[in-house]
Amino acid sequence: MLDSAGRRFGPAEWQALGSLAATMVLMAVLLFWPAGTLAWARGWWFLLAFVALTIIAMAYLWRVNPEIFAARRRFHKGSKSWDIVVATLAMIAVAAILPVAALDDGRFHWSQPPVWIVLVGYLLFAAAYAWITQAQAVNRHFEPTVRIQTDRNHTVIDTGPYAVMRHPGYIGAAGMVIGMALMLGSLWALVPAAAAIVILAGRTLGEEAVLKAELPGYAEYTQRVRYRWVPGVW
Repeated sequence: MLDSAGRRFGPAEWQALGSLAATMVLMAVLLFWPAGTLAWARGWWFLLAFVALTIIAMAYLWRVNPEIFAARRRFHKGSKSWDIVVATLAMIAVAAILPVAALDDGRFHWSQPPVWIVLVGYLLFAAAYAWITQAQAVNRHFEPTVRIQTDRNHTVIDTGPYAVMRHPGYIGAAGMVIGMALMLGSLWALVPAAAAIVILAGRTLGEEAVLKAELPGYAEYTQRVRYRWVPGVW
């Protein structure tokens, strides 16, 4: 399969689609099994929004940075061992949002936030997803774990979102997990979302230590772009 520019839809892209399908099955289990019903409307609306945004993001990235699919399809050789642990903990915290929300809004109705809170969640999730996608579009080194990519001519990226903050992917992920909890109508799901954000903040500091020590030009980049996540704050 070729796109309009003649690029072939290769193994990395097919694997990305397969991963999306597997992710959807896992998410459905984590949502509807704890909810105890398939008739939980907010669960279905969340899945629909997630799939739609993911397909849009994949189509955009295939056009502007197709090598990101190979970069992100697995943990690569040279990944820092500590980060494999931290990344796994972050994924567990993110995944925990779904069953907690299912138990809350889908089964027991503990928190019951107003509809406008749910709508804010959708807006936040979409904006955060777009922000992360833009970071991936300009950063060919956007891999799932921390490592110095000597095999891929690793250089400092300072364009796009990286011109205003050093870790746009992490602040985007923070917005996404908050948005997920609110989209699913659960204030209790903000607890695992907060845990994920704390883990990502710690991972940011660890990644920065590696980049400053091992990536030429990164220390100078931190002097030009002074904030990690939020300009003027941190």
